Amino acid sequence: MVVQFPPAGGDESRPTRRRARSADGGAARGRSPEGDTLAPVTYLPGARPSAEAQEALARVRAVQESDEQDSGRATVARGANGRDRATTRANNVAIHQLARRGMSRWELEQVLAKREVDELTAAAELDRLESVGLVDDAALAVSVVYAMHARKGAGRTAIEMELRRRHLDDDVIAEAMAELDDDDELERATDLATTRARQLRAQPYEVAARRLNAYLARKGYDGDVVRAAVRTALSDHPRDSQGGHGRGRDGVRFR
Repeated sequence: MVVQFPPAGGDESRPTRRRARSADGGAARGRSPEGDTLAPVTYLPGARPSAEAQEALARVRAVQESDEQDSGRATVARGANGRDRATTRANNVAIHQLARRGMSRWELEQVLAKREVDELTAAAELDRLESVGLVDDAALAVSVVYAMHARKGAGRTAIEMELRRRHLDDDVIAEAMAELDDDDELERATDLATTRARQLRAQPYEVAARRLNAYLARKGYDGDVVRAAVRTALSDHPRDSQGGHGRGRDGVRFR
């Protein structure tokens, strides 16, 4: 009776080839059929993988490393896309607000914060808008001074209060206020008082003077300007409605 033994290493080579085919086929992409990442192969002490197995494992590891790199790039891309979306949103909000009216940097910053734009993105967008001249606190201050003084007849006090309300810097406010000339301010106050005095012709002098003083004070003119303007505006106003020149019906002289 002749007993034949399998060739040495035969039992080892067949499982090895099966492992190699599995690594090269079903898991060549570095993942199991269920989609999980393959665990690294560990050989028992003394066991040596065949050349085919070593080559297959090398291919699997290369695929796994490529997948990890792709995953890292995808994460970076998602982060970049998120930043791009935040920047675009900040720009859209800012441009929409600036199209409605001029705004200081502080005012626009408050709007972006209310719209939940993060601080870093908002600061970058505000810097960009300043660099292209769409946000310009100095120009805004001059525009406010002109609009309030020339068109609305406001005085220094009211104009300065408005500039501070909009959180403009002290230097910017001072430079813009320097555009106002004292003579121009007195002339503007006198024009306003004269126009309003025509509506008060039927009122006694003291009543007309009191109302004009209050009117100009609300406009933001200081005391000296108000007194001078009222005096000029009422220069031809009868001293009382009865023509008594300073006396009321009871003969009391007004001061």
